[in-house]
Amino acid sequence: MKRLIAEFEEQSFTQIIFPHSKTDWVDYLDEAQNTFVNIINEIIKYQKCLVVCDNIESVKSRFKEDKNLYFAKYETNDTWARDCSALCVEEDKNIKLLDFTFTGWGGKFEASKDNAMSKSLARYYDKELIQIGLILEGGAVESNGIDTILTTSECMLNKNRNSTLSKEQMTQRLQDEFGAKNILYLNHGYLASDDTDSHVDTLARFIDEKTIMYITCQDESDEHYKELKLMQEELQLMASVHNFTLIALPMTDAIYFEDERLPATYANFLFVNGGVLVPTYGVKQDEEVLEIFRETFKDRDVVAIDCSTLIKQHGSLHCVTMNFAAGVTLSALLI
Repeated sequence: MKRLIAEFEEQSFTQIIFPHSKTDWVDYLDEAQNTFVNIINEIIKYQKCLVVCDNIESVKSRFKEDKNLYFAKYETNDTWARDCSALCVEEDKNIKLLDFTFTGWGGKFEASKDNAMSKSLARYYDKELIQIGLILEGGAVESNGIDTILTTSECMLNKNRNSTLSKEQMTQRLQDEFGAKNILYLNHGYLASDDTDSHVDTLARFIDEKTIMYITCQDESDEHYKELKLMQEELQLMASVHNFTLIALPMTDAIYFEDERLPATYANFLFVNGGVLVPTYGVKQDEEVLEIFRETFKDRDVVAIDCSTLIKQHGSLHCVTMNFAAGVTLSALLI
């Protein structure tokens, strides 16, 4: 059996890329770095965290010494670890790391360093890293850990990625790479100012084998209302066919930065061992959402993370992190 290991399963560590002066965070670098420090400090309460950074000594000085904190030197283009890190696949009880091709979301941004990152870090992982000749980002696929991959047509079938593949061919590739029987495409749903062409991790997420959390919009005057309502109807149909349970999360009030509406979403939460980290944005929906998470995850700590800075660059908590499954061991070579 082959499967893409689900994020709600036991993890070994979280990988994160620290912002530096050559990233798009440069205009508010201190603010961004403080946000990343906060995220990392919460993660290491639960599990190991590998911080990829351009200057280890400088970044390391921001933290207290901790047995769960590791650093690796590598200069990236940007900090979206979810989309340029390897994905953990299990086949016949063996874990392999799949390194897909990353092109900056269809060539929108320079990404050659990001694309080469996993190969450079491979010596720090104890599992085989396999390079895959398919353009795919980690934020574009959600796995239930058994037989189902949830994705979006707008991203996965976009001609700015794998232009020579038909839907049927792409579906077959996903089935082959992840061992999934069901490849479910959402044809609706988006967030304003999203650079990813509607990554599924901004819209709908598996929280266990049979449950999906997703974003809804109740304000008919909001630009997202129609598309998110159509997405909800798609999910309801999927739920009836596959016996899924659905849990709705509200859309945030509109948040703007320099006259641009930002893609704030509560679907961009992060699993850690024994906890779930929830992005918040300083709006009235924050407490409602945290209560939904507390009611849903009674066996996990629910930790709020202020992600107001992250959305200025059109991503959030899940986007800047990548989970590695239990069984993947970090090398003693790491500082």
